Amino acid sequence: VQLQASGGGLVQPGGSLRLSCAASGPDVSFYSRSWFRQAPGKEREFVAGISWSGQDVYYADSVKGRFTISRDSAKNTAYLEMNSLNPEDTAVYYCAAKKYGVYYYEAVDADGMQYWGKGTLVTVSS
Repeated sequence: VQLQASGGGLVQPGGSLRLSCAASGPDVSFYSRSWFRQAPGKEREFVAGISWSGQDVYYADSVKGRFTISRDSAKNTAYLEMNSLNPEDTAVYYCAAKKYGVYYYEAVDADGMQYWGKGTLVTVSS
């Protein structure tokens, strides 16, 4: 399975971006997706996750109400809609996948992810 993250860029505070995570390979529709991010000098942290069926979504407290994760099974793509961005959201964002992932503890477990995409940089600055 290969994951391709895209959509990062420079945005002003209060602005919006949509990240995409396109997957290819066998059985990709059976993989949950999670977004993680790593800011300069900080550890990687969980941002949002969606179960393989798309029925369950999870968010870090820091992004709840501002970010929305979704998936389009027909396109094998997951999205992270990010609104009301602030400088603290500046980071490299990574997409990850786990087969048959359903629960919150699976979504947040970076070590349990089976595949990772290359990161996409999001910079929030005026």
